[in-house]
Amino acid sequence: MSTVDSTAQTGSLVIAVDGTSGSGKSSTSRGVADRLGLRYLDTGAMFRAMTWWLLREGVDVRDTAAVAAAAGRPTIESGTDPLAPTITVDGTDVSVEIRSDEVNAAVSPVSAVPEVRARLLELQREAIGGGGIVVEGRDIGSVVWPQAGVKVYLSADPDARAQRRTAEQGGTDVASTQQSLLERDRIDSGRTTAPLTMAEGAVHVDSTHLTLAEVIDRIVALAEARRA
Repeated sequence: MSTVDSTAQTGSLVIAVDGTSGSGKSSTSRGVADRLGLRYLDTGAMFRAMTWWLLREGVDVRDTAAVAAAAGRPTIESGTDPLAPTITVDGTDVSVEIRSDEVNAAVSPVSAVPEVRARLLELQREAIGGGGIVVEGRDIGSVVWPQAGVKVYLSADPDARAQRRTAEQGGTDVASTQQSLLERDRIDSGRTTAPLTMAEGAVHVDSTHLTLAEVIDRIVALAEARRA
């Protein structure tokens, strides 16, 4: 099926891709969006952008009240081209900066602050708009857009996730990366507001022994079945 045909028939579809860190959500979601001619939204990048801004402004990210008070100040905008996604804060492209070790260490506590989630939830829903988009995150199918036509929960075993994330970052310490990922899972799953969970009606895809192309094929097939 051509991209044009797919676009015409999935134009209002919302595909929600949730899951654990390092399970391949970003690469998978971009690939699915490109295959189907849809837009793409990385909600995790929005939380990272907020975290980067807070750190730059000298806000103590462990101080929930301080984070809550500052959460409404930055202007965060997400580009939705799956082949060239962007994220800007107050007009500055921070696509590289939000992947730093400093942001990695601070994003979970920031993400747990209800005022941050409420602010970004509004932006996320605005971006989804009339649909035609693949959205990745941790609470898309459960909170952000529970009416999504296709809901996927993507996971992989901890070792596979650590191997992938270490390779992505050009590192060598797989054990340390795995520990970091598991700690992120613990915080995200245990937070009071919008915890990481598999949404009702979601299809669980374990990517441990699948190639990226195979994972993309599975989700595209779900989208085509939904369209039919």
